[in-house]
Amino acid sequence: MYCPDGTKQQPSAWPYDMMQQDDLIGTTLGNYRILEALGQGGMARVYRAHQENLGRDVAIKVLPPWYAADRSFVERFNLEARLVASLTHPNIVTVHDANEQYGHLYIVMQLVDGGTLKQRFDRFLLEKRAIDTAELISIFVQLSDALTYAHGQGVIHRDIKPVNVLMDRSGRPILSDFGIAKVLASTQMNLTRPGAGVGTPEYMSPEQCQGGPVDGRADIYALGIMLYEAETGRTPFVADNYPALAHSHIYEQPPHPRSLNPLIPPAIEHIILKALAKNPAQRYQTAREMGEALNQALVQINNPSQSAIGGMFGQAQVGGGNFMPQHLLPPQPPIAQPPPHTPTMVDSRQQNVLFTCFNCQHLNKPQMRYCTRCGYLLNQCTVCGERNPVGNRFCTRCGQPLAI
Repeated sequence: MYCPDGTKQQPSAWPYDMMQQDDLIGTTLGNYRILEALGQGGMARVYRAHQENLGRDVAIKVLPPWYAADRSFVERFNLEARLVASLTHPNIVTVHDANEQYGHLYIVMQLVDGGTLKQRFDRFLLEKRAIDTAELISIFVQLSDALTYAHGQGVIHRDIKPVNVLMDRSGRPILSDFGIAKVLASTQMNLTRPGAGVGTPEYMSPEQCQGGPVDGRADIYALGIMLYEAETGRTPFVADNYPALAHSHIYEQPPHPRSLNPLIPPAIEHIILKALAKNPAQRYQTAREMGEALNQALVQINNPSQSAIGGMFGQAQVGGGNFMPQHLLPPQPPIAQPPPHTPTMVDSRQQNVLFTCFNCQHLNKPQMRYCTRCGYLLNQCTVCGERNPVGNRFCTRCGQPLAI
């Protein structure tokens, strides 16, 4: 979470934790007896509770009291809770109830006790292992299917991230927290109350960072960020403050995943980069389309001879341990530098050529590094990150060919 000034907020307790929040354990909210705390974020605390009348355990999320004090927020929260409760999908958490009691606004959900996808990512990194390719694709295909269904019902998540993907004991991913970000975004209280950030900047789409209209393609962007993280061990943009992250999402190209993990199949890298397009019109237009691309990539990986691009996947067969983040790979020999480039007649003529900005289509002179209209980074090296003039064909730092 990030503070109103854009700096990253350090984990801390709610201001009323010592006075009130521990007192909830053992008490009853509606039909639910609070048993134990399961986790806490800046927005809410989650408990395990027992529903007395049905004899089952559930998860109950309790929001800070200042939200319940805003009656317009409570009304919006209840409307959104009713909409989310209407969603019925095996990969979307079931919402059982939403209510308010004793100044506590709470929402009751299906209890999923297999941890989160974030915990799974962290465990594999700690153990220096990689997620099996078929398992990873299965997880993301199921998440794509869940988003396809939700978007078809007119519900946008707006805060897709690994911690919001719960895992049941069979390994099935279940999306949680639908609609919460939308309700929080509709109140100004998040700008002044501690610990009440909206969304997670590492996973926010450029249009979210700019405060523009949001549709299902923002969720697709976040899904691409998660797949990038699963394959490389990190998110594409890393910074310790919100403005820097927002600038990266809006203007900078992410490092190519294969520059961090060469064992990623080209088909998977293509899916990631398409999902991360700055312009929503250049991403997958539906989550179904992205899920189909993932399934097709799995077919290509398993059957490289049937792929339209032949044997490019020959070293990336499905199986545990094939995908390893860069910091877990053995040292690689230095990349050979190309010979110094001798100017040619084409290079001379290129001085009069204008280059189109990928983001806004503005024409820029070849010596420009950033678009003179929108500030977009025009020609960043995907190997070393150097920000080159748009007219360069080779990186001035590492000598590698540039994509533009």
